[in-house]
Amino acid sequence: MKQGFKKGFIHGIPIALGYFSVSFGFGIMAVRAGLSVFEAVCISMTNLTSAGQAAGVGIIAACGTYIEMAVTQLVINIRYALMGISLSQKLDSSFNTRHRLAISFGITDEIFAVASAQPNKLRPDYMYGLILISFLGWSGGTLLGAAAGRVFPEAITDAMGIVLYGMFLAIIIPESKKSRSVFFVVIMAAALSSVAYYLIPALSSGFAIIICAVVAAAAAALLFPVPFEEESE
Repeated sequence: MKQGFKKGFIHGIPIALGYFSVSFGFGIMAVRAGLSVFEAVCISMTNLTSAGQAAGVGIIAACGTYIEMAVTQLVINIRYALMGISLSQKLDSSFNTRHRLAISFGITDEIFAVASAQPNKLRPDYMYGLILISFLGWSGGTLLGAAAGRVFPEAITDAMGIVLYGMFLAIIIPESKKSRSVFFVVIMAAALSSVAYYLIPALSSGFAIIICAVVAAAAAALLFPVPFEEESE
């Protein structure tokens, strides 16, 4: 048990370091949107989704509705359900319902990637170690970022507030270079978002995110269908 937890903890250190820098930017963004340090930290401690949290704070700042928030989070975070289904094929027999429910809270893109790469079946102790250190990095970075947002001059917080957006660019640019379909989705979503912002000002930011994401993804699915042979692999 201890060996497995230690192994997961060590494997999660790079994730935690990356999360710390990104969540620092989220903390600054949250306090600039009017949230308190406590509220910002509570969001990160109960959610492990950078894109979902950033979108959620934007909706809160724009005084969006609960429906906007719920649908936006569903669209952005539904991929985690698919990751959970995939990981369930690698769990060993010691994973009972209690462990599955606990582990499901900590499934993120990075944790999924590291866990999926393990050659052996996944044990609960390994997953707990992997998730714990990542969780501490994410919530700790949010705490320091939110606190810094209250103390640092506005010029500095403005500069550091782009960290979260830099992470999004770091995610989409490499994939856009490798895949025409991803490049198409990025460009189309950006174009639709600009149209919504300038031509449909009455449309709230939450619904704009939902519409742009769904329309761009649907168009890419029609124009760049995945061949059946590739899906099978």
